[in-house]
Amino acid sequence: MARILVIDDEPYILMMLKKMLEKVGHEVDMAINGEEGMELFNKFHADLIITDIVMPEKEGLETIRELKKKHPELKVIAISGGGRVDSKEYLESARLFGASRIFKKPFKQKEIIDAVEELLSED
Repeated sequence: MARILVIDDEPYILMMLKKMLEKVGHEVDMAINGEEGMELFNKFHADLIITDIVMPEKEGLETIRELKKKHPELKVIAISGGGRVDSKEYLESARLFGASRIFKKPFKQKEIIDAVEELLSED
């Protein structure tokens, strides 16, 4: 199947997404912030990125912008539980920066799996 990079500063979200995506046959790399995510992407070139928005080091909007600038065809799913402002505002910004799909935490696992399969089948 596909190689997916998941970037989130919450370890339980990382593990949940990893297990969920591996269960349906994908290879999953994990990063705890955008900085680490960029390093992993440069090494392994994922087919799809799932990233949180509010994170330390390098947050998701900056990560999405940087990835899309270098790889405009890259599929990105943005997730957020909010922060100083409502997650809706973060997610709309993520869409403007190039995220293909956006989800507010908590999300349903089926929504993420369906979005991943749909985006990967567009190629």
